[in-house]
Amino acid sequence: MGRTPFLSNAGVTTKPKPVEETHTRHLPPYNVILENDDDHSMQFVVEVLCKALSVAVERAVAFMLEAHESGRAVVWTGPKEVAELKLEQIQTFHEVRQSDGKKLGPVGCTIEPAPGP
Repeated sequence: MGRTPFLSNAGVTTKPKPVEETHTRHLPPYNVILENDDDHSMQFVVEVLCKALSVAVERAVAFMLEAHESGRAVVWTGPKEVAELKLEQIQTFHEVRQSDGKKLGPVGCTIEPAPGP
């Protein structure tokens, strides 16, 4: 029976493959900003925040008061796509002013990149 001769790798050198470094690129977080709003009632703004962000009433009141007193409040921070969704959810709510029946637009809200560390 024929045997396959043993081939020696002696004298054969192979270059090691270079190690590829992988870097995970983290996307910057985005803030959802509630803007001060003199058109909508404070109660309506609190209700919108509770529904759109699933936060407790106490937290929604704190956000609303911060926006009322300082002009704006960061109400949520996270990935850009989710921030866009939160913004859209907030903007789906509209209030009808009781004094004159006027339908008001959405609560003032924007998104922007969160400041770096």
